[in-house]
Formats: sequence, structure tokens, C-alpha cells
Amino acid sequence: MQPVQDYLCVDLETTGLNPKLDKIIEIGALRVKNGRIEDSFHTMVHPGRTLSPRAEELTQLTAEDLRDAPLIGEVIPGFLEFAGGLPLLGHFVLFDYSFLKRAAVNARLSFEREGIDTLKIARQYLSGLPGRQLSALCAHYGIELRAHRALGDAAATHLLYQRLCGEFFDPEDCAVFLPQPLIYKVKREGPATRAQKERLRTLFARYSVEPDCEIELLTKNEASRLIDRIRAAYGSLQKKDQ
Repeated sequence: MQPVQDYLCVDLETTGLNPKLDKIIEIGALRVKNGRIEDSFHTMVHPGRTLSPRAEELTQLTAEDLRDAPLIGEVIPGFLEFAGGLPLLGHFVLFDYSFLKRAAVNARLSFEREGIDTLKIARQYLSGLPGRQLSALCAHYGIELRAHRALGDAAATHLLYQRLCGEFFDPEDCAVFLPQPLIYKVKREGPATRAQKERLRTLFARYSVEPDCEIELLTKNEASRLIDRIRAAYGSLQKKDQ
């Protein structure tokens, strides 16, 4: 048995860590055949909201960088076509998969995959290192890394996987190197209703709140959470606004 050498190495940059609440802002992917990079996929993604200072600091991306970027619903079909049926490779690959699957489901597309996780491999074989973040592992192996940018992280993860295979792969004990089903349950979120959008505009005007998102791009759940957040912060509407 040989290690898997055909895979899609993927990395995302996002507005935060929660796929239910946060958004993809950059996708980088490498299609690898026989252990060599065959093609690449890269795009910025407009998140429909303001980037937090923390997200800007980590990614060095700004609102200007994303202003003309496509929405995730416009991007995800092309990404899935590029991915084909290949297993995913990533560093904590379930994180990337969860964001991508949510985007696919919201676009009424299926996205079920197996994955290989370099973080799991590193935890099993490199437990003695002080850290197993991608940056720490790249430093350990002398792999060049442009941290927190999607395509650079994907390229570094591909090289890391190849090094881990060369050093630790054993046909008699290789379970952690084999693709495993990626499990993330998600239901499609419909767009915000007209009533929700009107309520939000009323709330923003009533409390002189500057929106940090594009109302027309919100889902029903996002709109509901935002309404609750504004009410909690500024008080309930008067009866006439109910």
C-alpha cells in the first residue's frame, strides 16, 4: 500500500471560526495527481459584511480587497467542478469542509467528501514538538509559508503532507494517512424574508445603527440573530414598530 497521492489540498480564510456565523473570504485549492500539483484554484469571496480588525490583521485583507469579489453562491459551483471527486487534504480539514459544505448546501448542491488531515498525522507522530500549528510544522521542516493566505497555506500543507508521508507512512499502520469520511451536518438556510429586512432597516434607523452587513445578502437565521442582537443592545421597539 502506498500513501494517497491524488487529492485536493484546500485552505480557506474566513471572517471567524464558526461556520454557522462566519463567512468565507478566500479559497485556495491545489489539485494534486501522483503527488504533483496539476492545477490551482483561487478566489476572493465577498462576505457581505464588514471584516473585523482581527480578521484584517490575520489575513492582511481589507474591505477594499473584497469589494469587487464574487459572492460565495457564485463561486461554489466552480469550486466543486474543480474539486471533482478527489478526497480533501487540509490542516484541520474539517474546518474548511464545514464552511464549504454549508456554502454548497445553501446553493442546493451536494458536497460529501472524505479527507486526510495533516494535523491528525502530526498529533500522532510529532507529539514532542512544542506546537502542531501549520506554521510550527512548516518551521520544523523548513517549508516556506505565507501564513493566513489561502493558496499559500494550501501549498504548504501539500508539502507538509509529502514530508509526513516520506517520514512516517507505514503500510502496516497507516490508518491516519487514509481518507476518512468528513461528517458535518447542515440544513439549507433560505434568504431573509421581506419582513425581516424591513424590520432590520427600521431598527437601524430607529437606533441610528450603522449596518455592518449587507441586508439583502442575509439568510433568515442571520437576520433573526441580528434583530435579536440589536433589540438586546438598544431595547425593544415601541408597539407601533412591532
